[in-house]
Amino acid sequence: MSQTTETAHTAPTTEAARAGAAAGPAGSERTLIGYEVREGVAYLTLDDPPANTYTHEMMRQLDTAILKARFDANVHVLVLTGRGEKFFCAGANIQMLAESEPNFKYYFCLHANETLNRLEQTPKLVIAALNGHTVGGGLEIAMAADLRIARRNAGKVGLPEINLGVLPGTGGTQRLARLIGKSRAIELMTTGRLISFEEAEKLDILNQIFEPEDFAGQIHAFARQFCPPNRAAKAVGRIKRSVQSGAEVPFESGLAIERELQQQLFESKDAREGLDAYVGKRTPQFKGN
Repeated sequence: MSQTTETAHTAPTTEAARAGAAAGPAGSERTLIGYEVREGVAYLTLDDPPANTYTHEMMRQLDTAILKARFDANVHVLVLTGRGEKFFCAGANIQMLAESEPNFKYYFCLHANETLNRLEQTPKLVIAALNGHTVGGGLEIAMAADLRIARRNAGKVGLPEINLGVLPGTGGTQRLARLIGKSRAIELMTTGRLISFEEAEKLDILNQIFEPEDFAGQIHAFARQFCPPNRAAKAVGRIKRSVQSGAEVPFESGLAIERELQQQLFESKDAREGLDAYVGKRTPQFKGN
């Protein structure tokens, strides 16, 4: 969630009206998550400018897009970004939450958590391309990605939910503490302070900051390096899965996960190609299988 009051549309008060809040002409559902695949990279775009605040409808569409990318054998990397240049995402739609009863809010947060867990556990690399301000639930979405890359001087990050009298309820308290440590995470969340991309990089919230010129092109080139033939994409995904899953269980259990995923890779064609190329002193040509 976020302290921003900027919303793209006002959510109705009834369950039925909320379910149709994203409807377009003739009752068709409005597209709130753009989906495009280019050269092995799936682009999932939060599309409700200017702030790209999310509703239950947007989260449902994000969930669907994540599953679509999972099952697509031609997708090797997922990139999350926001429409426009002002915001990646300003968090949950505050107007919707203000007009919702507690029961809806509970299940809204539960589904959002399930969606981000699915993103985090997808065995394909996920990159959050932060094109603008990334606050509240927007940062919570970004933290569910494996890598976070921001556009220089384009915005700030933070979890300011304290200013609304609530906590970051879409994984923020858990993922931020795991990224930067408990003490710093508590400080940022209890003060509600928004920090620059540069400071976020120093705190390890961000991996890199790219120059603003042709940010999208730079992101695509960065993502492409993890796709065939440049990398064994299956190995990239299993490394991600081993780290993400293994970090949440006891060490011995993490080693067991690592062994099982390694066995999957030993049986892959790309592993054979990598070994043959090494022995033959040539550049491997991976195919993602």
